[in-house]
Amino acid sequence: MAEAEEVVRLPKGYLEKLERVRYSESTIRTYCKYFKDFQKAFPERTLETIQMAEINDYIHKLIQVKNISKSQQNQRINAIKFYYEKVLGLDREYYKIDRPKRSRSLPKVISEQEVLRMLHATKNLKHKSIIATIYSAGLRRSELVNLRKQDIWFDKKMIFIRAAKGKKDRTSVLSDSLVVVLKKYLELFKPNYYLFEGKNRAKYYPGTIVKIVTNAGVLANLDKHVTPHMLRHSFATHLLEQGTDLRYIQNILGHVSSKTTEIYTHVSKKSLAKIKSPLDTIIGGKD
Repeated sequence: MAEAEEVVRLPKGYLEKLERVRYSESTIRTYCKYFKDFQKAFPERTLETIQMAEINDYIHKLIQVKNISKSQQNQRINAIKFYYEKVLGLDREYYKIDRPKRSRSLPKVISEQEVLRMLHATKNLKHKSIIATIYSAGLRRSELVNLRKQDIWFDKKMIFIRAAKGKKDRTSVLSDSLVVVLKKYLELFKPNYYLFEGKNRAKYYPGTIVKIVTNAGVLANLDKHVTPHMLRHSFATHLLEQGTDLRYIQNILGHVSSKTTEIYTHVSKKSLAKIKSPLDTIIGGKD
């Protein structure tokens, strides 16, 4: 008979603090899971006695044994630091855990024609509406699932995004093409509260949105694995290629820093097309 899995309880104040500072549901779930993993690694120890060197060793073992990603490494570190720094209020410098070196990979995008192929290949009207809304407004998947019916401002041609990343409200564009699709969708599906609802009128799970977008890429025979965030990146890149000012794109995407938005200049085909190779100058200048 298999042994029952050990029940690990979070330390007093951990979950309560996460809820008081209004972290998102997704972040709370992630922090709680990763901190419980951390507690399991030190079963006979009180948390206050664990030293920074031991925490670094713990993270190092996860990298070696489980090959955790840089993103997961950072999340696990954040979950641990939250307890020591925010719940216990201990010195930040003391718990300066080694972070992975930040990589500077460019965002992955698809072309306008590939977006169109995805929409044409998707016959389910709700799924088509989801894909069109993400791309048309440059939304994160968490922002999409939290959209309410009343957040679509048809009269102003705007979408209101409530308490997005950083708990900040913002607005994005509502395209004429999306208006047509959404009105058909609303008439047929008649959602109750959220713009897109699953079974029992419940809010969509973010993972389901990923499956819908990825499946659309497969149906369209695209030679890449398409994700919701790729649609957001593509939206920003295509806006830039149309000549939209970076400051407007920054506001629409909800970026705090302009440096985050500037990365799209590195993937814009139109920006590259304007650059003349010195080889052309050399050859063109010869008789």
